[in-house]
Amino acid sequence: GMHKHLAKDLFIKHGIKTPVSTLIRPEEDMLLRARDVWRTFPHPSVVKPASAGSSMGISVINTYDALVDAILQARLFSDVIMIEEYIEGREATCGVINNFRGQSTYALPPVEVILPKEKTFYDFDAKYVNFCRDICPGRFSNAEKHELQETAKIAHDLLALRHYSRADFIVSPKRGIYLLEINTLPSLTKKSLMLHALEAVGMSPQQFLEHIIALAATV
Repeated sequence: GMHKHLAKDLFIKHGIKTPVSTLIRPEEDMLLRARDVWRTFPHPSVVKPASAGSSMGISVINTYDALVDAILQARLFSDVIMIEEYIEGREATCGVINNFRGQSTYALPPVEVILPKEKTFYDFDAKYVNFCRDICPGRFSNAEKHELQETAKIAHDLLALRHYSRADFIVSPKRGIYLLEINTLPSLTKKSLMLHALEAVGMSPQQFLEHIIALAATV
């Protein structure tokens, strides 16, 4: 999960829709690759470290100069840089728990993230500083809810994750649902989306932690 490009390769191999992407590796000439990406890649695009969490070092860009600046920023967090197509739509996230309510892999209700108008994605500020609004269960159709939950469970199992995880998605009105990435250790702060989803199924933070500790003790 923390190695986003490796996880993405696995998702694609198993038929999960995820945004088109390319990598800039440390041994490559950054400016040459930046020019190549600018000429050949769809824009706007998302520049992110290939191995970092909490939306650190992520930028949405729409000019060549912004692309170069974003690559330099992402390099502060990872040697390998991932550039993805930007897909417009609603942000969604879906938590997964192991061995809960009779299911080996249980999906929580999908959460809809409501971004302020000035935000183009769910960034560090929206997660931990100014906290954007969220709705749980999200305002998704039954078909969308089912796809979000099933994809989150499949991704969790594909990566052989244990105990719990949270998958992040874009729900595009024209192109459908895209898996962005999977968080292998979602935050459990008071404002965290994982806790909001747990509350929606009647599980308190204490009950969740006791469940996770019990799972860990059986390994």
